Amino acid sequence: MTDELIYQGTEDYIVSKDLSNSVNISVALKRPLLIKGEPGTGKTVLAESIARSLGLRLLVWNIKSTTKAQDGLYVYDTVQRLYDSQFGGQNVSDIKQYIKLGKLGEAFRSEERVVLLIDEIDKADLEFPNDLLWELDVMNFYIPETGETIATIHRPIVIITSNAEKELPDAFLRRCVFHYIDFPDQTMMEEIVHVHFPQLDTILLAEALKSFYWLRSVSGLQKKPSTSELLDWVQALTIGGIDPDKIAKEIPFLGALLKKNQDFDLALRQLHLRETDGTSRASRRGW
Repeated sequence: MTDELIYQGTEDYIVSKDLSNSVNISVALKRPLLIKGEPGTGKTVLAESIARSLGLRLLVWNIKSTTKAQDGLYVYDTVQRLYDSQFGGQNVSDIKQYIKLGKLGEAFRSEERVVLLIDEIDKADLEFPNDLLWELDVMNFYIPETGETIATIHRPIVIITSNAEKELPDAFLRRCVFHYIDFPDQTMMEEIVHVHFPQLDTILLAEALKSFYWLRSVSGLQKKPSTSELLDWVQALTIGGIDPDKIAKEIPFLGALLKKNQDFDLALRQLHLRETDGTSRASRRGW
């Protein structure tokens, strides 16, 4: 595997020129790529697309509120060692057998280059990104229990996603290539839907996109519908055999797009107002 890896998207993941450039620059500079964007813009799926495109294995480190940087390096299973010493009837002096590498450790030790996704880094506490700075810079870490240093064999391609729930430390940001994924405009969204539903009726798609972007424009929504929810909705419309003329008036299967009670009620009220306003204008014009 050479270092000249060029990412241009995949058949099922349409990527903008700016985004593909950001990926390739991060690979060339050997820097993590930090991806931000609202939920549903394809941040996580980007890492899967990069791995498929470049023919590399994908390792995923899902970050939670309780995750510590140490978890990604290694875990020393002291409980299992204590159990074995009391009940296992085996030699427990070899501590290495109780050391389990985390996802970052696996990426360093992999015999082949991998793509490492650190997903939703902003879910962890504020110290988490700073605790990773050294390891991501030097690509090695020390295990004091065994006196062993784990050094990278092939530098992984590191993709880090954030929903911007918390501000990340400046020192961490300086070490990353940054890209914000804008929500797709209607033209690009049409391409995305066509990738997943190539046989979709053109009129149905046009009406669905019109209603989808209208819904996203409704002021006060707590959670705007995302790309993944649009794809689910389009599939529901197709399975349900919905007439395209009904989409704008009723927005059938609204629950596929909106997931909060307040948003659902707000959308229904706005739909009613839009319909009332349209009827009123038509009446004034004598239609």
